[in-house]
Amino acid sequence: MNKGELKKVLKPLIKECIKEVMFEDGTLSSIIAEVMRGTSAVQSQPIVETVDKVQTQSNHDAKKALNLKRKALMDSIGNDAYNGVNLFEGTTPVTTDSPHQGQSALAGVRPNDAGVDISKLVNKTTAIWQKMNEKK
Repeated sequence: MNKGELKKVLKPLIKECIKEVMFEDGTLSSIIAEVMRGTSAVQSQPIVETVDKVQTQSNHDAKKALNLKRKALMDSIGNDAYNGVNLFEGTTPVTTDSPHQGQSALAGVRPNDAGVDISKLVNKTTAIWQKMNEKK
């Protein structure tokens, strides 16, 4: 018997034996359970970040310097520009009624529009669902 004939005879037998062990004896389910236990153990451990105090101090100093620079720029614009006059005092945002900007659900609604109060509707939904369950 040559190698090809032996392979032709043994392959179906081995395949059948593996199926029997994996499915009928429950080996596959125990392998899957073991893998899941292993992955959940890895996921349940929190990741802890250690931060060097020197790095934190330098980041804090950089933020402080940036905020000081930003404040100085805003003060120079706000106090001296336009002789101290607030150009936007008493104004409200304008909505455009252009047909090209109607891409959102709130297109054409003013930003200061209070909308519809649905709090009373939300409070009544529980009673509505209870009545529907009673009918069943």
